[in-house]
Amino acid sequence: MADQPDIPTVIAARAGDPAAVDRLVAGYLPLVYTIVGRALEGHADVDDVVQDVMLRVLRNLGDLREPESFRSWLVAITVRQVRERYRSRRGAPEGLVHEDVRDPGADFTDLAITRLELSGQRRETAEATRWLDEDNRELLSLWWLEASGELTRDEIVAATDVSRQHAAVRIQRMKAQLETARVVVRALAAQPSCPDLRLLTVPWDGRPGPLWRKRIARHTRDCRVCAPAWDGLVAAERLLAGLALVPIPASLAGQVVVTKAATGGAAQLVAKIGFSLSRKVLTAALSTTTVAGGAAAVVVYRQADPPPAPAAVVAAPPPTSRPAQTASPSAPSSRTPSAFKTTPSAPAAPSARTSEKKGVSVWKFTGLKAALADVGAGWYYNWAPHNDDVPGPAGVEFVPMIWGKANVTDGTLAQAEREGDVLLGFNEPDLAGQANMSVDDALAAWPRLASTEMRLGSPAVAFGADKSGGWLERFMAGASARGLRVDFITLHWYGSDFSDAAVGQFLGYVDAVHRKYGKPIWVTEYGLMNFSGTPKYPTAAQEVAFIKGSTKGLESRSYVERYAWFALPAVGDSRDYGLYLDGDSPTAAGKAYRAAG
Repeated sequence: MADQPDIPTVIAARAGDPAAVDRLVAGYLPLVYTIVGRALEGHADVDDVVQDVMLRVLRNLGDLREPESFRSWLVAITVRQVRERYRSRRGAPEGLVHEDVRDPGADFTDLAITRLELSGQRRETAEATRWLDEDNRELLSLWWLEASGELTRDEIVAATDVSRQHAAVRIQRMKAQLETARVVVRALAAQPSCPDLRLLTVPWDGRPGPLWRKRIARHTRDCRVCAPAWDGLVAAERLLAGLALVPIPASLAGQVVVTKAATGGAAQLVAKIGFSLSRKVLTAALSTTTVAGGAAAVVVYRQADPPPAPAAVVAAPPPTSRPAQTASPSAPSSRTPSAFKTTPSAPAAPSARTSEKKGVSVWKFTGLKAALADVGAGWYYNWAPHNDDVPGPAGVEFVPMIWGKANVTDGTLAQAEREGDVLLGFNEPDLAGQANMSVDDALAAWPRLASTEMRLGSPAVAFGADKSGGWLERFMAGASARGLRVDFITLHWYGSDFSDAAVGQFLGYVDAVHRKYGKPIWVTEYGLMNFSGTPKYPTAAQEVAFIKGSTKGLESRSYVERYAWFALPAVGDSRDYGLYLDGDSPTAAGKAYRAAG
């Protein structure tokens, strides 16, 4: 581990000791800069995010209950600020934010290569990080530090706020994408270069991205000249082991100046942190919080700026009780790990539990985007190859689908490729009212879906996925015989037994399908519904109990990667089983699903 401030330093800083605050910030700046720099890949926002992290740490240090957990708490704050920056960049108007704006000389990969003197496969691996998706760059920034001995797996789990098993699955998927990206880097750098690859990349603008990563990787698998790029790849863990933190630039190596004066029991804390990588004007930020039971004012300003006059910092009187936290545009939206929660003086309304597993199926209705944000879903889908009609909020992943035989066209496949790296297969091909495809039809069309190089989910049968001789078993046997790729199994399930036994019936089905095929599971539709008898729908209490039990079981199963309730809208015909009447009006089922995760 790097030489970082010890627990007594954290305790002293929490009590308002200026020298301890100085050591704490200086000691942890390299760790924060490494996480943010690699996650944002040298974007001009890096220094702003680092500043936001350190400001939040100073602002909330007085509420940290367990000093020995300081580093985990710091990393969790850092990850949330990175995610918040992703959301703000995606949601900002075109005229205000430009894609991939980088500060020349601040490119993080170049800094890592130069300052750590990387060469060979270590250099290739660093360059490959430019080709990762945003969420994988965030995860890589943590896993890289685990592989180099700077963080532990428990700290990664706390920072990402997922189970240990889910973190392991995400890391494996990230590493697979990193390996593909390493091959892309090799193929592009090969001398002599491949003529076919040169021809393929004529339209490419030279900027790394998921579409070109997939196209170039697909070429390397089929090209006799480029195929050797896959050979001799040393495991990334071995390449990264023992690497130090990337030294922060001199312009980021700010200093902390802390002054403390007793004024009616209050403390004044002025923290000066130098951040001058960005050419944007940094407006002084003044906020008030509690440190060691007193009020403190924290001012952050550019190193080149003169400090404000003492009169500009006014100590607030000591509060009689700790105020409840209020949301702000820059406040983190994900959950705070329980070890670091603050205790408001009045109970706040329960917030949504965000889970990368938890999703919803959707169609257009009033308040769609707000409901998607409120329910805490990590992903959603609409049975289509694009989400043009149902755009979701930033930070909630859309997963495309090729619905049926008629949708297997160059146009729909291209739309799906632009949406991401995961593709759902045909929708209920075993039902005449849905995709209505024979096994042979599905197998004949499957190579076109696989050609996208996206991670590919099986056709989602309406029932009987665990049965011998069923539609799905025949499809999977045919795919195996033809060498066709199926990366995970998608399932639908609806139960007509509304009693307490429903949870066990549902999870038993999921378990049986996993045992049969040994692949990860996505439950893309599920709920309680009696299609042929009465009552057709459960009571609200029965539905809430089922949601609580089923989501707990799905979250605890490491092989279940995603699940989605049918459906988000509770309007018209779906009012009896949907989750939201509009953007901020969840049903009883919606409140239960919002709390799941």
